[in-house]
Amino acid sequence: MMLAIAVVGAGTAGAAAATLLARARHTVTVFERVAEPRPVGAGITLQPTGQVALARLGILDAIAARAARIDRLTAVRANGKPLIDLWYGDVDPRLYGLGTHRGVLFETLLGALQGEAVKLRFGIAIAGTDTNAQGRWLVDKQGHRYGPFDLVVAADGSTSELHSAAPLLYDRPYSWGAAWIVADDPGFAAENRIWQIVDGCHTLLGFLPTGSGPGRETPVVSMFWSMRVDRVEAWRAAGIGAWRDRVLRLEPRAEPILDTVDDLASVVFTRYRDVSMDPWHGDRIVFLGDCAHAMSPQLGQGANLALVDAVALADALAAHEAVPGALAAYSAARRRHLAFYQFMTRALTPLFQGDSRVLGWLRDRTFPISRWLRFVRYRMTRAMVGIDRGIIRRPFPVGEIVRQLPELPAADPAPPRVRTIDT
Repeated sequence: MMLAIAVVGAGTAGAAAATLLARARHTVTVFERVAEPRPVGAGITLQPTGQVALARLGILDAIAARAARIDRLTAVRANGKPLIDLWYGDVDPRLYGLGTHRGVLFETLLGALQGEAVKLRFGIAIAGTDTNAQGRWLVDKQGHRYGPFDLVVAADGSTSELHSAAPLLYDRPYSWGAAWIVADDPGFAAENRIWQIVDGCHTLLGFLPTGSGPGRETPVVSMFWSMRVDRVEAWRAAGIGAWRDRVLRLEPRAEPILDTVDDLASVVFTRYRDVSMDPWHGDRIVFLGDCAHAMSPQLGQGANLALVDAVALADALAAHEAVPGALAAYSAARRRHLAFYQFMTRALTPLFQGDSRVLGWLRDRTFPISRWLRFVRYRMTRAMVGIDRGIIRRPFPVGEIVRQLPELPAADPAPPRVRTIDT
């Protein structure tokens, strides 16, 4: 089954899907609203599930060479008392995360895409879609029509112009987001961990070793600070001094990072959205990545889920002779995985981005239990790794994931009790 396929969006999901579909000999056209796409963004964590997808694309080694290895996620309270300490080794000592600059992922995916027989239409903002007997058509903001296509892949982000074609859509903005700074790493990468400090539900300061950024060799770190959207204006108006003092009280090692900021107007703030649908397809259209399931980044799964989407779609199209059957199979294959992570993200977000004193008190007294209860710690880590498909359902097989990853020196397995946390 050779198809004429349009991919809308050249981000993580779009570029990955277009590359895989072109390799399967489909005729692929990619539409991207940005005329000259370039690497932007801050750090993300590539979990083992995302790494497997990148290995299939043939670009994992290139990305891993510029990434920072992550062996654990550690969070402490403002008073230094431990909250969680999750080691990948609790699931399998051969598993690890990769702290990666989003721009590095973008430029590597784009390079792979440009190496395939794909028609790239940059600078075209798709504003809508419709169908007729010939197929599915795309319409840009100037009213120009493109098509017909046998299939449209919508991968243009959480505010997609193509959401109107979704059979069932839930879309709302979160009232919280995060401010991000990317700066030279003063030493966080040496710890091989994501490091977070919380103070109630209203304050979350985090540091993600991010490897080398686009166009540079010096290792960088991504620092993030959670904040309610309606407080951003007042935060900027208060100036860098007040915020600097708050951050340094929580983590003095952030001083070299803050020294790179002269004005809060230059600090990027990102608001999160909650997007869900089921099924993830309609008549000759399928939705991938944030376009289909945007969520708060509490579990660090966004880019990984998008990459898994791309692989699942390519597999579904390869296994079925007709588009309707392939799209139904795609939605069925992604249902449990996406449902679990959207449920868990909605459940966890108020515990780390909110104003409830009760939830903060409850979190601070229940999460540390994972230090002593191995099964609880194992389940929390398994969710972080990205392999869960439900509370009681079996996860993706760890052995199968490990077999598809390059061999790196195994990390020491986590002990049954938490290790000493340097604060």
